[in-house]
Amino acid sequence: MTIDWTHFTPWTSLSGGLILGLASAFFILINGRILGISGILGGLLMPQRGDVGWRLSFLAGIAFAPLALSAIVPSGFIQAPRIDASFVVIAVAGLLVGFGTRYGSGCTSGHGVCGLSRMSRRSLAATLTFMVIGFLTVFVIRHLFQGAPA
Repeated sequence: MTIDWTHFTPWTSLSGGLILGLASAFFILINGRILGISGILGGLLMPQRGDVGWRLSFLAGIAFAPLALSAIVPSGFIQAPRIDASFVVIAVAGLLVGFGTRYGSGCTSGHGVCGLSRMSRRSLAATLTFMVIGFLTVFVIRHLFQGAPA
């Protein structure tokens, strides 16, 4: 086994995890709600009175934070990830993720960050399931389909 040192980012990953963990903790302490993106977005489908503003603000922050960061940091400091997939593959993957979050009653942030920190058995089962399926998907795509004839 070898490590791809070019893409190995332990400090960036650690700092991102710490920021996400702190944001999740503050969100539940201040609002009494779980920081799960699918739940926040899903709450806009059948909105309740007084519940729309914070949800839209949160989602706008997620959408515009990269733009704000790119205006602050020097050019080339952070590279955009390269996605080697067509629009159709990305759209199908997005639909599958959406189906999975609804079927599993939450997303990776809701189960993996917030649910596990609350010692939820359901979140442990969900997190183990999507991690194993993710690993298997990457293995199948990289090892079984890469050398297959077109």
